[in-house]
Amino acid sequence: MITTSSDTALRDLLQAAPTIVVVGLSPQADRPSHEVAAYLQQHGLRTIPVNPVVAAAGGQILGERVYASVTEAAAGLAAEGLEVDIVDCFRKSEAIGPIAQEAVAVGARCLWLQQGVVNAEAAALAAQAGLMVVQDACIKLEHRRLLGAAA
Repeated sequence: MITTSSDTALRDLLQAAPTIVVVGLSPQADRPSHEVAAYLQQHGLRTIPVNPVVAAAGGQILGERVYASVTEAAAGLAAEGLEVDIVDCFRKSEAIGPIAQEAVAVGARCLWLQQGVVNAEAAALAAQAGLMVVQDACIKLEHRRLLGAAA
């Protein structure tokens, strides 16, 4: 379920959104979040990990500093003169509300909920704030489908 006006709008977003905050990014290479983030990096996008456990240990995932929240990630990016384009969520549907609030607060362009993740209230909140919302869809698969990128 992609909640956006068209493939054209989605393609435009993916072409013009170089900075993606990935909430729930796992340090384990065999996890879907890690695979997706690695794919995005291979295709020139910057993935900023949000994982409170790894952040508490001062760790890195895929060569990027890990943050405890979207808000902290946005502050780190702002220090580099960058903004959050997409907040990509690998969390349970019921955990999305606070993440959507953070995405709105930091001025993200899109709230993206991965396959199997749907939260109507969070989506409505983000959409009302002007964010593009994508639910129940894999950003890697959509990137590949819309931009013709190989795996």
